[in-house]
Amino acid sequence: MLTVSVIRAVVGGLAAALMTSPAWGAESSNMKLAGYHDLQARTAYQPVVQRQGDRWIAYVGHHGDNKLNPLNGKMEDNGTSIIDVTDVKRPQYLAHIPGEVGKAEQGGAQMVRVCSGDELPKGVKGKFYLLRPYGNQAHEIWDTTDPAQPQLVTTVVRGLRGTHKSWWECDTGIAYLVGGDPQWRSNRMTQIYDLSDPAKPVFIRSFGLVGQEPGATGPTPITLHGPISTGPKGNRVYFGYGTNLDGVMQIVDRDKLLNGPKEATRENLLYPQIARLDLMPYNGAHTVFPLLGVDMPEFAKAKYGSPRDFIVITDESIQKECLEFRQMVWIVDITHETKPMGVATYTIPEASGNFCTRGGRMGTHSSNESFTPIYYKRIMFFAAFNAGVRAVDVRDPYHPREIGYYVPPMTKETIVLEAPPGAKRNFPPTEVSNKRAIQTNNVDVDDRGYIYIVDRANTGMHILELTGPARGIANWPKK
Repeated sequence: MLTVSVIRAVVGGLAAALMTSPAWGAESSNMKLAGYHDLQARTAYQPVVQRQGDRWIAYVGHHGDNKLNPLNGKMEDNGTSIIDVTDVKRPQYLAHIPGEVGKAEQGGAQMVRVCSGDELPKGVKGKFYLLRPYGNQAHEIWDTTDPAQPQLVTTVVRGLRGTHKSWWECDTGIAYLVGGDPQWRSNRMTQIYDLSDPAKPVFIRSFGLVGQEPGATGPTPITLHGPISTGPKGNRVYFGYGTNLDGVMQIVDRDKLLNGPKEATRENLLYPQIARLDLMPYNGAHTVFPLLGVDMPEFAKAKYGSPRDFIVITDESIQKECLEFRQMVWIVDITHETKPMGVATYTIPEASGNFCTRGGRMGTHSSNESFTPIYYKRIMFFAAFNAGVRAVDVRDPYHPREIGYYVPPMTKETIVLEAPPGAKRNFPPTEVSNKRAIQTNNVDVDDRGYIYIVDRANTGMHILELTGPARGIANWPKK
């Protein structure tokens, strides 16, 4: 009689054998395919890769849909996929945790963050914990110590009007949850919790832009997309608001945010704010990633100029056929924090792949958010929808330079991605909007140097590695 574990191993092995065959149709430069999994053909949003003992586990958050889970033969609403990627050539699908019913951003469980009990101040030693949203209504914590048998620990908060990409400090347990408190005017603002003991969440405060708080009047500022914290050592939290319109990048003093006055008044919301940078009306701040303490060899002999601090702002493309302002990467010098200044941009050359007429969205969506020393302050990776993933040399942030890319091939599961409900259009779409296309959605890297990209149009997860000159730029550990 076959056990469940044996069945899983057989299914995973067959899938790996089928899915790691040569990637005919891929386009690449200085990057190659190391492994692949179809993720049960679920539309994917955020991957996070965590080392758990001798294993490497990939957690993938999904947009809403309803798909067959071959592990149990059931149709399940998209939620969270858990994959063993210890052997990247043969990824093993371990479990799927169902999410909320609904399509696209109306359901699923898009975001994932993972912390170990060894790091969390009050976590159980040896355990691992997954933080995720449940659709738009709640945030949950799961015990994934055995990643094939995830167990719900607690629901941190429920009754929300929206969720998105949160941040969890593993060394302190402080979590900046993106959600929509019904009393606030925005369906995505920040609710801060102490999750140092994952089983006993402690609410600290709500936070957002002035004008989002209860009782405010006038236009409501753009919604939060996500924060990134540097923890108590860096004492900064960087917030990105908006995806492709009316973007705001906000720099906040972490200590004042956590310990300052907490009532949601204009004065209290401004108290921890160090700086606010308003982007152009047709650009957002989907991802705001700090590059801090960058050595600048060009300025080595100058009295001032090195090291310098930067924020890399990545916008999200929404419209197909380039029917919007180009969404791209903006690099902001924040060495003088109170006066941030844009100093450079990066975008994919459209003509290099005829991306506006290829189908799907063209332009950036997000960057990696890992601080692994292999790549930090050297190479960043940007998910760019129908242009796949792009590797960019950021050693000189004033002059970012593309050094590699990988555009996966479509499979039989790749779909025509629908435009978000209510998306504004300045021009009517053409037949190009009906083309199937790769839609690389998000990217992560692990401490081995592998690059993980997931696809919004149901094409799965590709595991990549750098090759050629690009590989030499990374800071590989000394053997």
